[in-house]
Amino acid sequence: MLPNMSKQEDLKGKVAIITGASRGIGAALARRFASEGAKVVVAAKSEQPKPTLPGSIHTVAEEVRGLGAEALPLKVDVSKQEDIENLVQQTVDTFGGIDVVINNAGALWWQDVAETPMKRFDLMMNVNARASFALTQAALPYLLKSRAGHVLVFSPPIDLSALPGKVAYLISKFGMTMLAIGLAEELKGKGVAINALWPVTAIESQATINFKLGGPKTWRKPDILCDAVMEVLTTDPAELSGHALLDEDFLRERGYTDFAKYRCDPDHEPPRIMAKDLPKAGPLWGN
Repeated sequence: MLPNMSKQEDLKGKVAIITGASRGIGAALARRFASEGAKVVVAAKSEQPKPTLPGSIHTVAEEVRGLGAEALPLKVDVSKQEDIENLVQQTVDTFGGIDVVINNAGALWWQDVAETPMKRFDLMMNVNARASFALTQAALPYLLKSRAGHVLVFSPPIDLSALPGKVAYLISKFGMTMLAIGLAEELKGKGVAINALWPVTAIESQATINFKLGGPKTWRKPDILCDAVMEVLTTDPAELSGHALLDEDFLRERGYTDFAKYRCDPDHEPPRIMAKDLPKAGPLWGN
């Protein structure tokens, strides 16, 4: 149970980097941040929409501008160190600093060890664990200057019982959670928070659509993650850091009671699906 926490100022004028922002959850966050007055860096690989991967950094940037906010679309392969460094430098050159980093880009491969080629293992380590570490590290000097900086990684609480059948994937995802827990201790008292956040249900996104992971009856809208993210980002960093949060549970602790509004099918409440319940699937690079 989290203690009662004080809210800090909203996101107006804050500079937020979102990786994997060309579609799905990343794009939904970009729109939400824009509506809150943030300056949004739309970072992803996609410069042109595709039939199975609609959206691009440019289409999302236009949506952000349409909501009255500033946008910086940047083509970024988060597995490449030079792209990470360029992302941070261009953000600072354009907007003067960094206040928020959302590590949303992800690679997915839910298979047994014997069925996991090393190129898939390397991809997940590079896109999930390494990219989150590298971007957070590169942005850290500017987050410290912010004095109210926030980093989020999208990864689950560590549950070793979930490993069988998803060992490679969860090594990379639990690594992200370990980053949040460990770095939070290193940053105590320095005005920067880092937390992990994970949904308790499947979220409607290009990943769930393309892999046919359920359907509207089993999905929630990305809005629930957007609300949870906003609750994190508007909390004083000194009061919320180093946690592995679950979206619904966290929102209930914050006083939310209406979860029917997040259903994709208004007549069906999606089931909770924890990391150990994930089905076999792969591959996908979500940005």
